[in-house]
Amino acid sequence: MQEFDLVIVGAGAAGLFCAGIAGQAGLKVLLIDHSDKVAEKIRISGGGRCNFTNKDTSPDNFLSDNANFCRSALSRYTPRHFTDLLQRHNVPFHEKHKGQLFCDRSAQDIIDVLLAECQVGQVTRWHACRVNQVRFAGDYEIETSQTNVRARALVIATGGLSIPKIGATDFGYQIARQFGLRVVTPHPALVPMSFDAQSWAPYTQLAGLSLPVAIETGSGKSRKSFREDLLFTHRGLSGPAVLQISSYWQPGTPIRINLLPDTDLLPTLLRAKASSRRLIANELATLLPARLADTWVAQGASASHNWQRPINEASDKALAALAQRLVNWELTPTGTEGYQKAEVTAGGVDTRDLSSQTMESKQAGLYFIGEVVDVTGWLGGYNFQWAWASAHACALSLARKPGATRNPSTQESQ
Repeated sequence: MQEFDLVIVGAGAAGLFCAGIAGQAGLKVLLIDHSDKVAEKIRISGGGRCNFTNKDTSPDNFLSDNANFCRSALSRYTPRHFTDLLQRHNVPFHEKHKGQLFCDRSAQDIIDVLLAECQVGQVTRWHACRVNQVRFAGDYEIETSQTNVRARALVIATGGLSIPKIGATDFGYQIARQFGLRVVTPHPALVPMSFDAQSWAPYTQLAGLSLPVAIETGSGKSRKSFREDLLFTHRGLSGPAVLQISSYWQPGTPIRINLLPDTDLLPTLLRAKASSRRLIANELATLLPARLADTWVAQGASASHNWQRPINEASDKALAALAQRLVNWELTPTGTEGYQKAEVTAGGVDTRDLSSQTMESKQAGLYFIGEVVDVTGWLGGYNFQWAWASAHACALSLARKPGATRNPSTQESQ
C-alpha cells in the first residue's frame, strides 16, 4: 500500500490547483481522476478561451444555503492573485465584459499553468484511475483501480453533475453521505429554460435571435434580477440572461422579461401614433429585431387587440396593452435543459458541515472544494474563482497541519 500525505480526487480546476499548492508546500500529494483527460471543463469553457475569473468578484455573486460561507476563502485568494500567477507564466488575457477575464489564446493555457504548478510540487497524478472504496481508520485507506493507498487527508474535488458527457458523477455526494455529512439537494444551474411545445410554438421561428433584456424572478426579498442578453431557442430561452436567472428560479413559478429595458415604450408608441402611418410592426422594428416585432404583433388577436394595422389607427388602449406585454412578458417555464446543458450544479455538500476557513468537514481529515460544495457563482468567471479560492484555503490549511513540511519557497499569497 502506497502512502501519501494527501490524496485529492478530481483533477479539475479546484483539484489541480489544490494539488499544486499543497505539493509546493512540501506535502506528498496524489491526484486521482477517473478520466484520462484532466480539466475538461476548463478546456470547453468560455468558447474554448476559459473565463477563468471575474475581477469584480464579491460574495454577493454567489448563492448558497449559507450565503456567508464563501467570504473567508474569497477574501484570502482574490482574482488579482490568480492573474498574478498567470502573468508569472506569461499567459496573456483580456477583459471581455463586466469584469470577465478570458485567455487571449486558449483555455489550454490555464490547464498548462495548473499542470506546471503540479510538476513543481512533484505531485503524483493517476488518470483513468477509479476510486472503488474509501475507508477511515485513523488515516484514509483508498482502494483504487491502480493500487491501494493510505493518506492522512482526503480532498474531494469531483465537481457536480453538470455535463455528464465529460465525466460528471455524484461521487462527491456519495463520499459526503458515507461519512455522515449533509447534502443540499443538487439541481442544474446556469442552464437554458424550456417550455411546453404548444405554448412555445409561436416563438420557434425566433430560434437564434438575441437581444439585451432585463429579467427577474421571485418576489419580495427573494426577487432577483439581471440585465443581460436573451437568446431564443427552438425549445425555449437561453443566453446569459436566462442562465443567470435559472439559478434562482423555482419550478412552477414565472419569470418576467422586459424586452426593451432602455426604452420608455408607451410614450414612444403614442408619439409614433401621432406622426406615422407605418404598421405597428414596422414601428417596433426600429426598437426590436424585425422578426421579434412581427411575431409579437401577430399575437394581438389572441390578446383581444389588433396590432396588425397602421399605428395611427390603433387605439391608445391597444398600444398600452402592447407596451405592457413587451416590458413585462411573464411566462412560466416547464423546466430546464437539465444537467446535459447546465454549466454548473447548484446545491452540494452542506456548508454547515464544513469549515469556511479550511474546507475541512466534521469528519476529521476530509475536505471538499470547488463545485461539489453548496456554493454556486453567477455566470462570468465566478465559479472558477471559487475553485481557486476554496482550493487555496484547503491547501494552506493542510500545509500548516502538524507533521507537514513547509517549503520556504511557497508563497502565502498564492
